[in-house]
Amino acid sequence: MDFDGGNKRVYNRLGGSTGGGGDSRNQKVCFQWQAGKCNRYPCPFLHSELPTSNGNGAPSKRPYSDNSGFSGNRRGGGSGFNTWGPGRGGGRGRGGGRGAVGGGGRGVVVNVEKVCTYWIQGTCSYGDRCKFLHSWSIGDGFSLLTQLEGHKKVVSGIAMPSGSDKLYTGSTDETVRAWDCQSGQCIAVINLGGEVGCMISEGPWLFVGIPNFVKAWNTQNSMEISLDGPVGQVYALVVINDMLFAGTQDGAILVWKFNVAANCFEPAASLKGHTRGVVSLVVGANRLYSGSMDNTIRVWNLETLQCIQTLTEHTSVVMSVLCWDQFLISCSLDKTVKVWFATETGNLEVTYTHPEEHEKNIVLIFSLTFLVLRFAERGKIFNKQEVRAIQTGPGSIFFTGDGTGQVRVWNWISEPAANSTQ
Repeated sequence: MDFDGGNKRVYNRLGGSTGGGGDSRNQKVCFQWQAGKCNRYPCPFLHSELPTSNGNGAPSKRPYSDNSGFSGNRRGGGSGFNTWGPGRGGGRGRGGGRGAVGGGGRGVVVNVEKVCTYWIQGTCSYGDRCKFLHSWSIGDGFSLLTQLEGHKKVVSGIAMPSGSDKLYTGSTDETVRAWDCQSGQCIAVINLGGEVGCMISEGPWLFVGIPNFVKAWNTQNSMEISLDGPVGQVYALVVINDMLFAGTQDGAILVWKFNVAANCFEPAASLKGHTRGVVSLVVGANRLYSGSMDNTIRVWNLETLQCIQTLTEHTSVVMSVLCWDQFLISCSLDKTVKVWFATETGNLEVTYTHPEEHEKNIVLIFSLTFLVLRFAERGKIFNKQEVRAIQTGPGSIFFTGDGTGQVRVWNWISEPAANSTQ
């Protein structure tokens, strides 16, 4: 086999030998290794980038964690072992930037923006010598606890009813799965006969949006109710003041009022105005905010159920809306996050726009500084496909569900008080 294939097979990173009469091949990086295809052992060429200097001639080292899997937070500031069973995440590369690791005068520069595809498949043979990330996340703000496998398609809803020791997940595979929070095992699968568009919990109630219906279960007494009226898929749900709001495919927001005496939900109103599907709902400051595929956000008075303002600054689908302190935060497929603030007249205006150009399979974790409205990136979560559901849990736990049907359980690590300016 020809090991000296010139520029076709290898290339010299520094333009030649470092001198000393050594073998010049030691200064060449294996082209096949760069492509992730080299199967020669031993290989006469470098399976690494050359070491990066830290300014004083010494190689720099990248931070990394071990491959022991579920081990909680090893950097301090968070809990260790938890009740979510053995983790299958972990991996090295949680540092906040690029770095190098290696010995014997050689090092590896890690590309922290790309997860190793061979590591994902469990077949990467390079370990710490691999130049791609062996981790589902980077950043010190969180750690992966475990992964829940079972759904066959997109995870579109995650909920944990209060007082329950079970986590519920809904998917476009037309099922809802119940997971035991102690073992992390799936203990029930409910077939709904329709794709789950969204899922929320309020008290002991679990609400699931499917085409033309909202399913409601009381997890304490097993009571089940089917609420009809929606036209098409139900994309968003929210509960406030004993009222259930459902954002639907035809642009309407349907409202049901809970009748305590009859222990049932009764139709109350239908809010019209959006011209396309309503995909996000949130309540704050006695207002209902709805984001839509028509690129707008509508503001509704909860007492009169009338639209009092329409926000048109986004140029694509408004995927999520969030109330934070006295601000409204919206995220759109136009690749911007907008922060809205009420003027003296009471109308909302954009006070800050944060652009994002990252790939759709990355979840960015930010801390938002109140005084200067600054988004400070705390880390990234990588996924095989885009994340369609994010839900907070008890304590410091939060959950993500992606397009492959995988649910991940994360531990959130609070920022040190000394770094907080809120």
